[in-house]
Amino acid sequence: MEREDLERNFGFLLHDVARLMRTVFDRRGRELGLTRSQWWVLTMLYAREGVTQSELADYLEWEKPSLGRLLDRLQEKGWVERRQDPVDRRVNRLYLTETVQSLMRALRSTAAGVRRDALGDLDEAERERFVNTLIRIRTNLLGLDDIGPDTQERRIALGTDD
Repeated sequence: MEREDLERNFGFLLHDVARLMRTVFDRRGRELGLTRSQWWVLTMLYAREGVTQSELADYLEWEKPSLGRLLDRLQEKGWVERRQDPVDRRVNRLYLTETVQSLMRALRSTAAGVRRDALGDLDEAERERFVNTLIRIRTNLLGLDDIGPDTQERRIALGTDD
């Protein structure tokens, strides 16, 4: 049986590129005094401020108690706040605080540097085609029955989970 060349397998490549980017970001993020878990949660809140803890746990694919403990620590640092939902008092929504904004600017700058370095010598047109292709692949996957139109994951990914 002939072995598949994983170096040309787009699923393997996509996973490996994401892993390498996380590794580089981890190293650079340590300079900011952040763990991977902290920077990932802060980044997700930056992108989706106002989500519930359950929505964030689903999106991150984390267990809710683990996320809750990390959010407690981030709240103790004054970086995250839980606000009561105006419609459903049983629900808290998550927001970044003013205290963490300078750290977030540094974090976003670090992320931009990692992306810039990862894209290397690709010209602007190549970068646009690459990102557009990734968006099409994500759209294709979100349209599959395995995910379906009514799942939480799909609504969060499309930004329609309001």
